Amino acid sequence: MPATPVPTPDDPVTAVLAASDGHFQQGQAALKLGHLDEARAEFNQAVDVLLKWPGGVNADIRLRRRFDDLVDRISTEELTALAEGDGFTEKKYEPASIDQLLALSTFGKATPPPDWQKLEQTVSSDLQQPGHDLSIPLNDQVLSYVELFSGKLHDWFQASLDRGSPYLPMIRRVFRADGLPQDLAYVPIVESAFKSDALSRASAKGVWQFMRTTAVENGLKHDWYVDERSDPRKATLAAAKYLQTLEQTFDGNWPLALASYNGGPGRVQGAIRRAHGVTDFWALAAKPRLLPRETREYVPMILAAIIVARNPTKYGFTVPHVQPVICDTVKLPQPVDLRRVAEWTGTSVEQIQALNPELRRWTTPVRAKDYELKVPQGTGDLVRARLQDAEGSDVDLASLRWYTVRRGESLLGIARRLRVRRSDLAEANYLSIRARLRAGQKLIVPREPGVILSARAGDDSSAQVVAASREEERRVRITYRVRRGDTLYRIARQFDTSVERLKRWNHLRGTRLSIGARLTVYTLESLADAGQE
Repeated sequence: MPATPVPTPDDPVTAVLAASDGHFQQGQAALKLGHLDEARAEFNQAVDVLLKWPGGVNADIRLRRRFDDLVDRISTEELTALAEGDGFTEKKYEPASIDQLLALSTFGKATPPPDWQKLEQTVSSDLQQPGHDLSIPLNDQVLSYVELFSGKLHDWFQASLDRGSPYLPMIRRVFRADGLPQDLAYVPIVESAFKSDALSRASAKGVWQFMRTTAVENGLKHDWYVDERSDPRKATLAAAKYLQTLEQTFDGNWPLALASYNGGPGRVQGAIRRAHGVTDFWALAAKPRLLPRETREYVPMILAAIIVARNPTKYGFTVPHVQPVICDTVKLPQPVDLRRVAEWTGTSVEQIQALNPELRRWTTPVRAKDYELKVPQGTGDLVRARLQDAEGSDVDLASLRWYTVRRGESLLGIARRLRVRRSDLAEANYLSIRARLRAGQKLIVPREPGVILSARAGDDSSAQVVAASREEERRVRITYRVRRGDTLYRIARQFDTSVERLKRWNHLRGTRLSIGARLTVYTLESLADAGQE
């Protein structure tokens, strides 16, 4: 009978490695949500689990290898997180549907499909029913887009209806109050598919696809921090104002007004003059030289979208369930990084951005007194409590740092020194690009992507990782001699800097150190005596 194998006791080093890896994975998950404080705590735990091993990480080759690998991976993770949301980087936008639709344009093309007659009867019957407040002709151009939306683009159109359902009641209320046709509420289907972050190739933006100049003329704010074209409610108010202007310009002729919304009133008025006073859009569109193709396509495209959206079930669509956006609003007494808000509310940065689409970056406006930030319903009091805790303290709630202008410095020189664009530096400080600076003037500079989350020693053995926002010119240069038991992580903690900076200052690729080696360290004057030779 074979002997029973003796169970091998669990390897304690394996358990430590597993615990460290668990904390690292938790840190990665927190970073994806934008929860920097939580990520810092988890990354610190991942390192400290290894450092607390009797004899340190050098006591076991597996611990040493894991430690070296871990420090590199944490630096990489933190660098990526900050580079994606450093305050400078503008959020990403999606292509506007108007550009995509024009690639599938049908104006004057193709042979009608076999079921064309049935579609024509359906649309004809639909237009005879009460409800439409725009006069829509039954012609091949409009029918071709009805066929396209209900056929090849069925799923896209359904998604647009679903996405627009929370906004349509608001749009109808605004248009009703301003005496505009309710049918116009469906214009954003073609413009943006109701995506607040839609950006066209021509740089039109938002649900209503405003160009910047037109947006500002109609009351929307645009600066380095905010672009109200992306706020559905504010942009709808501007769209109503602009549509009223176009209606008056063309004496209530909505096909011409819609053509102007796309191509500009000057271009349409020019086409009318060249056509010797002809004011029928379809007659103008029949002559390609009078109006650009996009504008000729745009009007039937809008009218077809109105037909389908008014009675979606007739064309094979489901009526979307209206889910209004419900949230709390918090007044911010100072600029705040959206990652902090996400962590306070237990949500992601993407969710906070979705509630505040007008914000171009991860930092709320610097000079907007009592800026109103939308947060998930039920979390407003949590955010207010955190803001109150930070009041009167030196806690920096935004990813920004200050630069003091020296005598003779210019925006261009400072921008080059800080490796930022002069236009960004000017806009972030509400200055013109040629503004003259005075000595002692304070400039706000978004935190550079290369500044890594640095380690600062706490009262216990755990490291508290914080954002290193001090300017390097405030530090002094020292030479530090490596001692037995030193690691880059511990040295960074001692001198209030980061592993990545130590590696950059000393042109290091890895994390291994030799006893007696000399390192260049830029540190605060108060810490300079701690390790200087």
